[in-house]
Amino acid sequence: MTANEMIDLLIARLVRDHGKSKHHWRKAIGPIRLYSATTHPHCNWVANPTGMGRDVALIESLLDDVRLAHPLLHH
Repeated sequence: MTANEMIDLLIARLVRDHGKSKHHWRKAIGPIRLYSATTHPHCNWVANPTGMGRDVALIESLLDDVRLAHPLLHH
């Protein structure tokens, strides 16, 4: 999975579970930063969501869940 595919997955789940627009969630998630799997062998990506406190909490909770299934992303 790539970073763009991860963003699409996150947005789809957030829209399905919490409503609002794709644009809203894309902006709140922000970019996903990738690191080398050599230096970060357990999880090579991070997102830093921004926005309203409730939205950030929802995104961070979802990030915790999807990291278990997708710890490594491809460039």
